[in-house]
Amino acid sequence: MTTRAKTIDTITRYFDDGSFLDELTRLVEIPTESQKPERITELYRYLDEQMIPLLSGMAFSTRVMENPKTGFGPFLFAERHEDSTFPTILIYGHGDVIHAQQGQWRDGLDPFKITVEGDRIYGRGTADNKGQHCINLAALRAVLQERGTLGFNCKVIIETGEETGSPGLAELFTEHRDLFAADVLIASDGPRLSPERPTLFMGSRGAINFALSIKYRDGGHHSGNWGGLLRDPTIVLAHALTTITDRRGQIKIPEWRPDSLTPEVREALKDCPIRDSENGPAIDPDWGEESLSLSEKVYGWNSFAVLATKTGNADRPVNAIAPDSIAHCQLRYVVGTDPEDILPALRRHLDHHGFTDVEIIPADKGFFRATRLDPDHPWVEWAKNSIITTTGLRPAVLPNLGGSLPNETFAYILGMPTVWIPHSYAACSQHAPNEHILKSLSREALQIMAGIFWDLGVNAPGR
Repeated sequence: MTTRAKTIDTITRYFDDGSFLDELTRLVEIPTESQKPERITELYRYLDEQMIPLLSGMAFSTRVMENPKTGFGPFLFAERHEDSTFPTILIYGHGDVIHAQQGQWRDGLDPFKITVEGDRIYGRGTADNKGQHCINLAALRAVLQERGTLGFNCKVIIETGEETGSPGLAELFTEHRDLFAADVLIASDGPRLSPERPTLFMGSRGAINFALSIKYRDGGHHSGNWGGLLRDPTIVLAHALTTITDRRGQIKIPEWRPDSLTPEVREALKDCPIRDSENGPAIDPDWGEESLSLSEKVYGWNSFAVLATKTGNADRPVNAIAPDSIAHCQLRYVVGTDPEDILPALRRHLDHHGFTDVEIIPADKGFFRATRLDPDHPWVEWAKNSIITTTGLRPAVLPNLGGSLPNETFAYILGMPTVWIPHSYAACSQHAPNEHILKSLSREALQIMAGIFWDLGVNAPGR
């Protein structure tokens, strides 16, 4: 007799006998850096050599779909249809990785080779996102091995451009809405609230990148001859930046202060405290909105950051008044902020403070819309109960992730509820040298997802 417990035993053996590590090794060894045009053949290879055999082995039909935007990597669509009366779920993952940063990893580590040290599994993509979708697909396979069927219909989309802003994903979904239609998205990316606590989030903060630029003249001029006579663009730009936030980073543009931190959201976040972690940077408690808790700052509010600045030549400064200055900036924002008014509001604000000479340059990528699903949504309650059944632990339920994902394509274009179950943790060094996942967390994540997929075939909402 097949049972939920036997399925979880099966997936646990898959981890304990080294099969998970072997499978993840094959995924990590393919250098799928989507920011490098010369790696596009590797993006196809990842789908052709790894994802298609894995999904075909579970009787999924597979289809590589070209990117609607020229020059970017492909998508893989896979489907297993069992019964028209069953619910349909959509699973998402991305096979591309951020720059490997070769030569910057600690001695003994290679970004495209798996290295295990204690509880850590090192390699580029282990956390973001190869390890996470490997876990989910392996859990699907365990259910099929034990039950013979899933008990639900399943669609899978693997993209290869998430690290370049998911080019073409919105266009693909717009053109093929019926193909990707499902009752719910169940996917994994990003970190847990803490390594020890299973986590659910139902959306993500939005992100908009832009530059603030001042150019006064074509070249630098001697600071002895012209100092005190020529406007210094960096000083002017610095003063412009100080009008956006105060000295502790509190946002001063009224339109950038959201209206969506409701009592219900605040109540949910009380159960999701943020604490200093052993491996992460120390939190600055006196930074950000003074009246908010740490979790409210990250999951319920907006944050402004200056990502990079440039003026003159910082490596070889010369005695000259620089001709221009630029600051590359970002606003992370939650639902309750009008995305269409973010940059116009900034323009009005700068003009009001006399900085009409500051140009706002929108970035050509890095834009994600904010999304959020109510914490008491039926799919959220169902997933939470499944995790409790598997682990005995009450998961953290976040209205949205602090970071940004292409979740708006699922929520707004495909119009489906979205439930994310992350399998990483905040100090995993994603997007940095020494990226890793935790063995202990991965083992538990496999058990959680096997339980999720088993329960989908038994008691999914609306069955």
